[in-house]
Amino acid sequence: MPKTLSEEDKLPFTAHLEELRKRLIVCFIAVGVGFALAYAFKEKLFQILTRPLILAMQEGDKLVFTGLPEAFFSYLKVAFLAGLMLAVPVILYEFWMFVAPGLYRKEKRILLPIVFLSSFFFVGGALFGYFVVFPFGFKFFLSFATDTIRPLPSMREYLSFASKLLLAFGLVFELPLLLTFLSKLGLVSVAFLKKNRKYAILLFFVMAAILTPPDVVTQTMMALPMIVLYEISILGARLFERKAPDEEES
Repeated sequence: MPKTLSEEDKLPFTAHLEELRKRLIVCFIAVGVGFALAYAFKEKLFQILTRPLILAMQEGDKLVFTGLPEAFFSYLKVAFLAGLMLAVPVILYEFWMFVAPGLYRKEKRILLPIVFLSSFFFVGGALFGYFVVFPFGFKFFLSFATDTIRPLPSMREYLSFASKLLLAFGLVFELPLLLTFLSKLGLVSVAFLKKNRKYAILLFFVMAAILTPPDVVTQTMMALPMIVLYEISILGARLFERKAPDEEES
């Protein structure tokens, strides 16, 4: 039988709140430091972020800003987004450390690999959105331009669109790790994941419709990777699924 938490290890509710407050403060500091570092390169970062759109636009087309403070606040938001991306390892580490007291000793041993893999999958999802989804999505949107209709994307609108997609894809790519971890804890099983595959696919398309703009192309480009990630989750669950007590004793 695995060891359970002793009475001394159990913290009162107020102690959990204090622990949460400390970890949130660390996360805010990490984002603040990342923001300060990114702000020094705000123009370069914005140029990198808008590159997929610029490549999809016709020669001579440019981004515009329609309000006097729009460019200034857009650079602030770019720096904040970059700072958030830089702080992702710290945020994920603090999250898993907050969860750690409720885990068994064997489960705590895999926390550091989970922190690394969480950061890897999040960044991988954001890069997938940037290098794969953005080029196809922007070409689709700009294809509606005609001789009498000219696209004039603004800095604010593009930044809002791009940041939502990058964060969404980053979070979506955490799915295999999350389901594998739940399987390791015994909360889900391979049989459960297989049985509910059709409901998961339906949920993926609903989530893609919520997280992406209202067009079929972008929604499909998010839903399809989620389906693939779900299948990877089943494989991970099969490898790390918690064994029944009789299997562990044999």
